[in-house]
Amino acid sequence: MSATQVAAHLTPLELFEQADVIVKSILVLLALASLVSWGVIIDKLLRFARLRRNAITWTAALAGQRSLGRLAQELKQHTQDPFARIYHAILDEWHTTHRQHLQKEASGRDSLKERINRVGQIASNVEVEQLQRGLSVLATVGSVAPFVGLFGTVWGIMNAFQGIAASNNTSLAVVAPGIAEALFATALGLVAAIPAVVAYNRASGDLNNYASRLSTLVGLVEVQLSRQLEAGESQVENVEVAPAKADRSGHNVTPLAAQGA
Repeated sequence: MSATQVAAHLTPLELFEQADVIVKSILVLLALASLVSWGVIIDKLLRFARLRRNAITWTAALAGQRSLGRLAQELKQHTQDPFARIYHAILDEWHTTHRQHLQKEASGRDSLKERINRVGQIASNVEVEQLQRGLSVLATVGSVAPFVGLFGTVWGIMNAFQGIAASNNTSLAVVAPGIAEALFATALGLVAAIPAVVAYNRASGDLNNYASRLSTLVGLVEVQLSRQLEAGESQVENVEVAPAKADRSGHNVTPLAAQGA
């Protein structure tokens, strides 16, 4: 077999077709893992970029006088934003307290501030937990794919040596296809793992930064509401508490205070 013919048998498609069932299964598994991880990567990159832009908008809306009214107007356009759900959960607690006239005494006002803080923390934790979905896929692919590919390589090399022994020929034309087939599994494992590891680190950093932004935004809202509470203002201007909305899984998203009522 000439060098040109040997090279033709070393293309990825030829290597896959020549592989046995075990190696083929490993290659298909790694290819699927790579596709899934890239789907998660694209989703996380786009989502965190959008959330970062929105968080900057919310922070600007909270600057200055009558900021809660401005923020409410902004959030009406982004009902599925995590901070919008946190904000409405806090407002639901605020309105529930005022409907029950629990804020008239000083102790009631202090309790309201504490409840608002807790509702904000709980709602933030729920949203951050939702945003963490998919990161485990990247972590699993990044850590397991190289070893799966290595297993394919070991299996392929064993088959290659068996072929050499059976043919009693150690020429390049006999050795190269089997060795290349074995190494192809390792290469595909690295192709799946490297982007997953890089994306996991990037997404984890973006998630931590966004969680910090959420904490800042919740703190700003708490300050505004605390100021209104001390001033005796019960209504937040231009604010309408949004009804429960369905998330992507079809479940209703209900403000926290309403859930505990």
